[in-house]
Amino acid sequence: MPYDIPAPMLAKSVPAIPAPSTVDGGLSYEPKWDGFRALISWDGTDVEIGSRGAKPLTRYFPELVEAFTELLPEPCLIDGEIVVPRGEPGAQRLDWESLSQRIHPAASRVAMLSQETPAMFIAFDLLARGDRDLQSEPFSTRRAELVDLLGDVPHPVHVTRTTDDATVAQRWLAEFEGAGLDGVVAKPVAQPYAPNKRAMFKIKHARTADVVALGYRLHKSGQGVGSLLVGLYRAEGRLVSVGGVAAWSNARRLELIDELAPLVERDDEGRAVTGDGEKSRFSAPDRDSSFVHLRPERVLEVRYDQLEGWRFRHTVQFERWRPDRDPRSCTYEQLETVSAYDLGAVLD
Repeated sequence: MPYDIPAPMLAKSVPAIPAPSTVDGGLSYEPKWDGFRALISWDGTDVEIGSRGAKPLTRYFPELVEAFTELLPEPCLIDGEIVVPRGEPGAQRLDWESLSQRIHPAASRVAMLSQETPAMFIAFDLLARGDRDLQSEPFSTRRAELVDLLGDVPHPVHVTRTTDDATVAQRWLAEFEGAGLDGVVAKPVAQPYAPNKRAMFKIKHARTADVVALGYRLHKSGQGVGSLLVGLYRAEGRLVSVGGVAAWSNARRLELIDELAPLVERDDEGRAVTGDGEKSRFSAPDRDSSFVHLRPERVLEVRYDQLEGWRFRHTVQFERWRPDRDPRSCTYEQLETVSAYDLGAVLD
């Protein structure tokens, strides 16, 4: 049987690349790949691909299953990222849209896309090799074992590059964005693997958050989705509303009505369940604040500037859907923590 697939180790957002001296034992830096987090279990016979949200991805990437079966030199459990490259050689970049389309229920479409937009796998940690569990080993050991295991394995399996030089990592942060990557990850060299713990650091080009779609308001024209209400899970497990996403084209508003229809909550008579949302103090008194409830099953990534209390201060911007994310993983813990500052010091 394949290895038991643990929850992946996570990263906490920080505003800048930390110096190696800020962590006991130092830091290792690597590019932050923009794809689906995946843990690959290969026991010599069977391949399983587990996602960050513990959802199996195996059926969606048959070309990778075939590659792992043929190329992996021995049984192993690998942590990494599934990505899809597009473009001509010498001018390729990661393509999130093509990757997200790979999650499709129809077997025929899965087979077609595996040929049209084949994925590759970027390995960045090794959790087991043969009958040895490496999770308790420091990252320096796991990294050395990963390079030894996969260093000579050809495309579509790759080992990510690393550096212990923060200046090089800063250059990567600036340069690699042009190839579709979205930041840098810093890993404590001396620490063991920590499933489901935010033991790493991620530095991205902008503040983003993965949030849960809670409901939608109709557009003021009466046609299509005007705004999408989103939420985050608090520490005690309660899902709370944190703001709204708007600014779609007329055509996209109408498409969203159809896309979200399967998630609409309905009463015993089949009618959509609605509720009254909060009104801004700047809203017109007669403005309709009612919204259609959605089952909290769909995740999207949004861009935001800052929090005010438990909510986003301004309307956030839609970035992309995240079919690979478990809604329960959308918590406040993922957000960058902003230190308090005295207003008097600002005024002075």
